[in-house]
Amino acid sequence: MAYRNRLTLLALLDSLIVLSAIYVSYLVLHPYLEIFKLTALLVSSVALLISHHIFASIYKLYKKAWEYASIGELISIVKAVTLSVITVVIIQVLVFQDVYVRAMVLTWMMHVILIGGSRFSWRMLRDRFINNQLDVKNTLVIGAGSAGTMVVRQLLNNHETELKPIAFIDDDPKKDKLDILGIPVVGNSKHIPEMVEKYHIDNIVIAIPSLSKKELKVIFDECVKTNAKTQIMPMIEDIMLGKVAVNQFKEVEVEDLLGREPVELDMNSISGYVTGMTILVTGAGGSIGSEICRQICRFSPKKILLLGHGENSIYQIDMELKRLYSDQIEIIPVIADIQDRERIFEVMDTQRPDVIYHAAAHKHVPLMEYNPHEAVKNNVLGTKNVAEAADIYGVSTFVMISSDKAVNPTNVMGSTKRIAEMVIQQLDKHSTTKFVAVRFGNVLGSRGSVIPLFKKQILAGGPVTVTHPEMTRYFMTIPEASRLVIQAGSLARGGEIFVLDMGEPVKIVDLATNLIQLSGYSIEEIGIEYSGIRPGEKMYEELLNENEVYAKQVFPKIHIGKAAVVEGEVLWQFIDSLPEKQTALLKEQLIEIANAKEGLQQAMKEAIY
Repeated sequence: MAYRNRLTLLALLDSLIVLSAIYVSYLVLHPYLEIFKLTALLVSSVALLISHHIFASIYKLYKKAWEYASIGELISIVKAVTLSVITVVIIQVLVFQDVYVRAMVLTWMMHVILIGGSRFSWRMLRDRFINNQLDVKNTLVIGAGSAGTMVVRQLLNNHETELKPIAFIDDDPKKDKLDILGIPVVGNSKHIPEMVEKYHIDNIVIAIPSLSKKELKVIFDECVKTNAKTQIMPMIEDIMLGKVAVNQFKEVEVEDLLGREPVELDMNSISGYVTGMTILVTGAGGSIGSEICRQICRFSPKKILLLGHGENSIYQIDMELKRLYSDQIEIIPVIADIQDRERIFEVMDTQRPDVIYHAAAHKHVPLMEYNPHEAVKNNVLGTKNVAEAADIYGVSTFVMISSDKAVNPTNVMGSTKRIAEMVIQQLDKHSTTKFVAVRFGNVLGSRGSVIPLFKKQILAGGPVTVTHPEMTRYFMTIPEASRLVIQAGSLARGGEIFVLDMGEPVKIVDLATNLIQLSGYSIEEIGIEYSGIRPGEKMYEELLNENEVYAKQVFPKIHIGKAAVVEGEVLWQFIDSLPEKQTALLKEQLIEIANAKEGLQQAMKEAIY
């Protein structure tokens, strides 16, 4: 009904404009019309009215949303008017053997002006009305290239957004002082704080998709000197795929500020050992395990087994993957505890996986200091159960997730991870299965990591607690960690410990500062308190110890670690002796053995007896 009313209104308005234009033109140029000319005027009027509605229909002038009118709509008006006037001229020649050239030119001009004016006046009125209704936020767009121009055009055309583009910032000196879509380029990135104050900017949008992580961090450091909210435009591929709109800006995340480019996958090598295979992921409900599952599904395995101890977490990843891939991949949730050796062997016997990603583990450092026997049971004995089952049932590749804390460990968690590495290296010596481990640092946003804790503290109004002002850690994102694990499987020859070159370590206090500012607060508002180093924690983590890692990379940013091995019988006897030890002795021996480089076998024998 609304469409029909709108169509009728526009048709009547155009009819009035068409008749008025031609009659005014004739009267201005021929004030004293003879009978012959009056007949020509009447015929021309009817012809112009009919031809206009025909061409208006062809160019869909009655179906356009004129509140969003732009140059494209103006071109459609000009085409429809021009063709309708040409039609009348042809009729005049055929019927009257004469053309009233000046009258038709004036008719054309009035026609375009009045019809165009009627349409664009609606947009102007709408713009004025909406701008008065919305709480407009002055917006500074960083990047005056194609992406920044796309953002500004979208903001100017979207009358439901409160963001109003005021100025561009761009480091290209050729663009300085230029106007793009009526918006001036007012300086480079060093001028951001000054321009935010000068133009009373409320929002900053970073619109340079080609920015490296390091360059983004430099720009963000300038943005946080202001009180403006900083956002970033979505990825171009997401816009092209229709996942998001140009103006659906995302918040700048902590991972965007690591200053390091993420590791990319070698898609061909991964497809070779994953596509069409049966894949088992232990700890599939965890942060890393669930992301491994998501990324593996992109390579179209025949079957994926989601193994985990937590019912709810396995349910969630099972539902998510079935919603996306149920018609392409067989997805099987498996509730099992890796400490239950009989159950693990039953799963292997029934499902016969080709590749295993072993992500199940206890990883919280302070908690494992208080519960060393549980760390041994899960991280050592659980890994041994899954690895031995993989060996017996002929799994092709076994990839274990380890930790940077396995390097020169000072805590129970790191020690159990190092001993688990010894387990798979020992099995690899006699097995057809390729056993490898992957070490990486702290994972941003994973369960038990500092980011969720900091966010919760900021939400509560602060303060954010940091252990020590000088404490540093290596960080990576959940997707990046998962990619490394998957890539390691394709690089596996057997027995390797793969280590990611994670760039420079990050101070925890800097991470907390960035997160506070990203949340829209100042350090003074939230505050940072130092709580002291917790049991088992190091001040600095090690990842690329020159004695532990070969300098040469086997894949961009991936190294192979050197690790001491021990005789199998001695290793198995030592592991068997662990559950019986008293807590204090257990912690001491775990750390001592995990740190032993020379005389490892002798140290284990002494620990056994």
